[in-house]
Amino acid sequence: MNKLMTATDVVAQLRDGMTIGFGGWGPRRKPMAIVREILRSDLKDLTVVAYGGPEVGMLCAAGKVKKLIFGFATLDAIPLEPWYRKVRESGALELLELDEGMWQWGLRAAGMRVPFLPTRCGLATDVTKLNPELKTITSPYDDGEVLLAMPALKLDVALVHVNAADQLGNTLITGGDPYFDHLVARAADACYVSAERVEERFALTAAEARFNTFERYLVKGVVHAPCGAHPTACDPEYGWDMAHLKRYVASAAEDGGWQAYMDEFVTAGEAAYQDKNGGVERMGKLPLPVF
Repeated sequence: MNKLMTATDVVAQLRDGMTIGFGGWGPRRKPMAIVREILRSDLKDLTVVAYGGPEVGMLCAAGKVKKLIFGFATLDAIPLEPWYRKVRESGALELLELDEGMWQWGLRAAGMRVPFLPTRCGLATDVTKLNPELKTITSPYDDGEVLLAMPALKLDVALVHVNAADQLGNTLITGGDPYFDHLVARAADACYVSAERVEERFALTAAEARFNTFERYLVKGVVHAPCGAHPTACDPEYGWDMAHLKRYVASAAEDGGWQAYMDEFVTAGEAAYQDKNGGVERMGKLPLPVF
């Protein structure tokens, strides 16, 4: 029952062409330590499903994304993720750009193991015109309402960063917003989590148990990754690293910028990455953003 793995172990489970869903939201609680391990790998032709942040941009910049299924790709304070924008404008991506409600509904359908769920989201917009594979369905009841049939977003793998986990695969998301990580986990054949802290076995009070938002049987592996969401935020542990994000953004405007970013921060491994960013002591004290 010990599900402890390394990020390298997790990436070894991935294959070219897989559909991978990412937890978190924009530049908040993304599993970036695992993302960096993917960047160091030979994986390619991935379908990425996300409320996108730097994980989307970095994987696009590295040429690892064939198709992107998403509601947005943003760094919040920097509204449009720069490498996503650059690669999209080059025409190198297949896209399914969804209303945020449709994205959630597709994950719910996958988690329920049904082929689609009906929704009003996306109706009276260009989403079906731009994505002709999306169909409508007429209610079989007396109302006869025409609804959009949002197809299940079935994931091969989910990657989620949490505040704490135990070796059995139980997880705790203790920040102010769990986002939709439970939907991502349930939509996948296998979920792997990285965690700020890992214990042998939780002993939770009723009050603490509410932070366990998805079942441990879904979790195939647990990676101990202190500051593993950096440069994104991990509420309440630490905020995003805007200085690092600005350096990353600048790389999108530089000749050879992506390779320079890889050489500076990624290629040498996670320990070197932490050293480059002032170590876990500095990273773990980054102030939380105020909205």
